[in-house]
Amino acid sequence: MRLAILETGAPPGDLARRHGDYPAMFRSLLLREGDEAETFDVAAGRLPADPAAFDACLVTGSSAGVYDPLPWIDPLKAFLVAASGRTVLAGVCFGHQVMAEAFGGRVIKSPKGWGVGLHRYESTGEGWLSGLSTLAVAASHQDQVVEAPQDARVVAGSDFTPFGALHYPERRAISIQLHPEFSPDYAAALIEARRGTRYTDAEADAAQASYRAGNDRLEVGERLRRFIVSGGA
Repeated sequence: MRLAILETGAPPGDLARRHGDYPAMFRSLLLREGDEAETFDVAAGRLPADPAAFDACLVTGSSAGVYDPLPWIDPLKAFLVAASGRTVLAGVCFGHQVMAEAFGGRVIKSPKGWGVGLHRYESTGEGWLSGLSTLAVAASHQDQVVEAPQDARVVAGSDFTPFGALHYPERRAISIQLHPEFSPDYAAALIEARRGTRYTDAEADAAQASYRAGNDRLEVGERLRRFIVSGGA
């Protein structure tokens, strides 16, 4: 497998030094012996010249919002539209949101507030999540997809996040709001890094307590890898 990782954000503070950056997390989750990955710094204006040179292009998470007036967001959307159908596309958190916006959906800063901690989605059992009834994976987001693109199938979600995972069969594309790349240690450290700024103490305590339950991140990661290796079938 040859993977292009479109890096759109970085862990806060010194967490990258302690736990690795987002591309490193995805390499650990998805790559096997013989696989290759190349990172593209999207904020620096770097995108693959030929998406078809890769088996997949994966868009990482970011602290940015898809509606922010940042100079790299519109070029990223245009790249995703142009790459659609030419290679597999995958998006996680911000990647999930920017793909939805690029393909005709809508994302907002949700009035529901922050989704943080281990979140459980109900799966339709279809598409790239076929065979799963539920999945519990780390969440860290306030923005949400509130209107899915017309050609998207909703394959998982919850009351808090109804459009939690999408599948675009004609585009060979999939995405999820949750973070299968987050190790339990990193997820816990991220909560502490944002305690008192993004999250109240009560929210942070509840999020930390949620991680005592089982985590399906490796299963979701395996589904992501399987979709990429199959060419989006």
